[in-house]
Amino acid sequence: MRHVVTMTATGSIGLVAVFIVDALNLFYISLLGQQELAAAIGYAGTLLFFSTSVAIGLSIAATALTARALGRGNRGEAREIAGASIAYMLILMIATVAMAYPFLADLVRMMGARGRTAELATEFMQIVLPSLPVLGVGMCLSALLRAVGDAKRAMYVTLGAGALTAVLDPVFIFGFDLGIHGAAIATVISRFALIGIGFYGLVRVHNLAALPSRAVLVREVRPFLAIGLPALMTQIATPVGNTFVTTTMAQHGDAAVAGWAVVGRLIPVAFGALFALSGAVGPILGQNYGARRYDRLILTMRDSLIFIMIYTLAAWALLALFRNQIADLFGATGEAREVIVFFCLFVAGSFIFNGMLFVANAAFNNLGYALYSTLFNWGRSTLGVIPFVWLGSHWYGAPGALAGSGLGAVVFGLAAVIVSFRMISKIGDRDGGGPDAVPVPVPPAGQSAFTSGKASTL
Repeated sequence: MRHVVTMTATGSIGLVAVFIVDALNLFYISLLGQQELAAAIGYAGTLLFFSTSVAIGLSIAATALTARALGRGNRGEAREIAGASIAYMLILMIATVAMAYPFLADLVRMMGARGRTAELATEFMQIVLPSLPVLGVGMCLSALLRAVGDAKRAMYVTLGAGALTAVLDPVFIFGFDLGIHGAAIATVISRFALIGIGFYGLVRVHNLAALPSRAVLVREVRPFLAIGLPALMTQIATPVGNTFVTTTMAQHGDAAVAGWAVVGRLIPVAFGALFALSGAVGPILGQNYGARRYDRLILTMRDSLIFIMIYTLAAWALLALFRNQIADLFGATGEAREVIVFFCLFVAGSFIFNGMLFVANAAFNNLGYALYSTLFNWGRSTLGVIPFVWLGSHWYGAPGALAGSGLGAVVFGLAAVIVSFRMISKIGDRDGGGPDAVPVPVPPAGQSAFTSGKASTL
């Protein structure tokens, strides 16, 4: 238990720090006193969630391939792979921007945004989306630092950009009186900090990136996509479910979407330790699996579940106790306030089961069953969201939609844990891993609706 708690606590520091900065961003916007501004952030954040997920998936491929080359003792090959990975990231992120940018207004309207809220969300996206290649490369640089084992500098990449955002947000939002557009500009500038800090660590400190030749780019594209595409598909699942929730909330007006946006920023701050746990428990499982200590696999999973239970109950109690103060902090009124208070009182408890899914997915990814992680992620984000959220919204309005999402987590969290324990029992009965025997390194689940995505660089 101590190992699980220690690894989770150290991983939580960077994650929660960045999540707090993301929450401050929305807090500053809320001080402007216009509910449609928070709703616009909600719509824009939903779309940006997709683009960030693509970058996370590609970063996983960069980490895996570079780490394997380093493990073989071939540093020259690792430098080539790192350089090629950065190039692939840049190319694919530019392509993503080119495909999405012309349709931003249509995409915002498809989610249910109307009038001034739709205009604000589109304008925010028009400023932020072109910087996606910058975010992607920054995330890739941080992932490559993790591949070489420099977790400290990988954390510096995230914290540096987060600190810059914390400073720039009030300056641009209030000092220059740019409002939501100022928040967008601050986001873009902070993304360049990711590249600056990451480049220094990877190139100047570790000398682990070489300008790739055409031959290297051709040679590495297939293995890169072989890992990157499945990882991307896994990561995309969460924003699909989130989009359905946002679209459903839009049926109840801007106030409901504004409340949902606050909940989206509140979740990672309150439950950051659970996101960190998903990244911490994977290496512990992988090391014990490599040492053939199968008894410790069960012990690690058990300790993780105990931690999830204790932590979530404590966080839930605090959210319930301070529910009105939290709503006041963001200036929430009407249905926005109702959504926030309902989450704090009832839905927050469902993170016991979300935590179970996080840990089970870490086990699948590190013990050779990465496909199971993909299946459970998609199941949770479709079957575990769409029917429950639709029915909840139909019967009880915006709070019912939130309740439906929480009920879906119960079903898939329990199912994933049961399958993971059965998988570990089977592994203990034979010598060898699953069908995908090489663990797929997955960063802490720094994905959460309406966050900047910087936490995924940890």
